[in-house]
Amino acid sequence: MLLSIVFLIIGLVLLVAGAESLVKGASSLAKRLGISQLVIGLTIVAFGTSAPELIVNVVSAFRGASDIATGNIIGSNISNILLILGTCALIAPLAIKNSTAWKEIPFAILAMILVFTMGNDSLFDGSSFNAITRTDGFSLMAMFAIFMVYIFHMSKTEKPDGNIKIYSMPLSITLTVAGLIGLFGGGELFVEGAINLARIAGLSESLIGLTIVAVGTSLPELATSVVATIHKRYDIAVGNIVGSNIFNVFWILGLTGTMLQLPFNPNTNIDILVGFAATFIFFAFVFIGRKYELEKWQGGLFVASYIGYVSYLIYRG
Repeated sequence: MLLSIVFLIIGLVLLVAGAESLVKGASSLAKRLGISQLVIGLTIVAFGTSAPELIVNVVSAFRGASDIATGNIIGSNISNILLILGTCALIAPLAIKNSTAWKEIPFAILAMILVFTMGNDSLFDGSSFNAITRTDGFSLMAMFAIFMVYIFHMSKTEKPDGNIKIYSMPLSITLTVAGLIGLFGGGELFVEGAINLARIAGLSESLIGLTIVAVGTSLPELATSVVATIHKRYDIAVGNIVGSNIFNVFWILGLTGTMLQLPFNPNTNIDILVGFAATFIFFAFVFIGRKYELEKWQGGLFVASYIGYVSYLIYRG
């Protein structure tokens, strides 16, 4: 138990330091490459902070822990919207770009819909077995390819942001890579410690996947987005979350599905519904109150909703 607590503390330190390094390096890199912070947030930062979800999913799938693999993705997407965006909005109102509101957020909504339809074979096809199959995995990865083409075209039109401290290209890359390594290492240590403590406490695999693993693998997103918000890099903060949610389903769940069939627990449908509702409400909030801004009261509502959701999970067991 003592070793697990040490892992938690060291992991948290690495997460904060890694996030600080990543935000500074990525912002400078975007400026030097002549592209916007939003594009960097949706690609390099989102891909890097989603690395823990990828590792957890692949390892869990090959160990036969499909509930952790699927719960990790759904739970991470829920915590990204409700917990992380909510926390960031409480720190400062988040400006949302037009392209994010009308293109990227709907793409994240589509991701949740596809997980629901692909996982419920018995509901839609009358099958006796529910699973994310290899063909489902390839379909999800095809959607990821479409998203990357969209990002490529957006990088040609989005203008770079001003008022950013610029470092040399080698230092920008070093800060970015070092930040990603710090986030990955810190996330791994934190999750390892948290899972050990949860198993000592006798929590179920499904609950561990939807809460501790999901939040633990989302810690890089949390640290990065909070630091980006403090530094007023709102495009990185928002792009990181929306991009991570898209990556989680289309890239990580898709890749895992191509490796082996993932049995789908129908109980997960409730969590998918929560994830869909959270993403759709985020879309609606962009136009409620101050347009194209996630306000503090909306962030507070997100965080309160997440506390309620976790309380439900604990009650469900």
